[in-house]
Amino acid sequence: MAHFVVLGAGLGGAIMAYELREAVRKEDTVTVVTKDAKYHFVPSNPWIAVGWRKREDITVDLAPVMKKKGVGFIPVAAERLHPDENRLQLADGQSVSYDYLVIATGPELAFDEIEGFGPEGHTQSICHIDHAEQAREAFDAFCKKPGPIVVGAAQGASCFGPAYEFAFILNTALRRAKIRDQVKMTFVTPEPYVGHLGLDGVGDTKGLLESEMRENDIKWMTSTRIKKVEAGKMTVEEVGEDGQAKPEKELPFAYAMMLPAFRGIKALIGIEGLSNPRGFTIVDKYQRNPKYQNIFAVGVCVAIPPMGPTAVPCGVPKTGFMIESMVTATAQNLGQIVRGQEPSNVGTWNAVCLADFGNGGIAFVAQPQIPPRNVNWSASGKWVHLAKIGFEKYFIRKLRKGKSEPYYEKAAMHMLGIDKLKAVKKG
Repeated sequence: MAHFVVLGAGLGGAIMAYELREAVRKEDTVTVVTKDAKYHFVPSNPWIAVGWRKREDITVDLAPVMKKKGVGFIPVAAERLHPDENRLQLADGQSVSYDYLVIATGPELAFDEIEGFGPEGHTQSICHIDHAEQAREAFDAFCKKPGPIVVGAAQGASCFGPAYEFAFILNTALRRAKIRDQVKMTFVTPEPYVGHLGLDGVGDTKGLLESEMRENDIKWMTSTRIKKVEAGKMTVEEVGEDGQAKPEKELPFAYAMMLPAFRGIKALIGIEGLSNPRGFTIVDKYQRNPKYQNIFAVGVCVAIPPMGPTAVPCGVPKTGFMIESMVTATAQNLGQIVRGQEPSNVGTWNAVCLADFGNGGIAFVAQPQIPPRNVNWSASGKWVHLAKIGFEKYFIRKLRKGKSEPYYEKAAMHMLGIDKLKAVKKG
């Protein structure tokens, strides 16, 4: 009998527990360790921040679902991993031993790397539901006294889609409130061009997003890093292709939402052979750590090198479809290992993304996510907005029922009905 521990219960960790329970032997045990007893559907956070959703709409209480699945559940944060001892030390003093560990923690949000940055400073965030609710309160106050808005991502960020989403969702919300004419909007990003997304673009994301910004009076600054943030003022500098910084600029704002760079959680940082300098877990093509071969990792916590050099650092996103691919490969590999076989499953790492703009949106398919690609497609329209609403409802309903299935794949196929997507599963 083997004991499997899944560290983290976000998108990757929750479905990892579901799939792992089905992939390993009946006599094996599976335990989830997570700092938050409830799962929140992160893609809906932009809607939370403008009042289009409430917390209870996007929340799944994991304890009863895990119990129903036959999975142990410990809602306590990890303090330190001791991989040489096969032991996880928790914040309340207890230790959890394991035979196999799957790291699915997601990231730590590096707000502290920029002065005055983040919810404890002067900018809002939609990375966590608590942040999104705080952003909602700030937005309600803003609507009573409109002014300039700055939205975007900081240098080193690897998650750009939600920044674009939120800029356009704000645009729609302001129009509905009939105060859009009182608000100057600026999009600030480290990407070398609009629509790069950390992926060197997908299909015509550059053209589609630039067009949307022009049509909606949103100005943009690319290859830009944030120097510091003060109350009502953001100091930024654009960087040329030669790496030389241009003179600093001050962007006034009455409301700002900026996505931060990510790093690994403190419990994993500095473990030689396990984590890279940013604390992300190093894995091979089977999602297994090369040094500690009983440790696997899935999701945002996985170390992936950037696409290539850019004037301002940009990371590579780990999209939902890509994470599901990692999860399935890992569950199947661990099922093979406990049965005395060699792992043989490799994630496809494809991307299917629905970016909602409030009354429209952009969808893209990248197969694989990192170019060169076999499928490189993007499109826009109101159908994207409707598709994301349908996907949200589908995903949360299935997760609450404890269904282990490829959520992103099934929802995408069902809601989009695009022939190009049929090839994605085959990779």
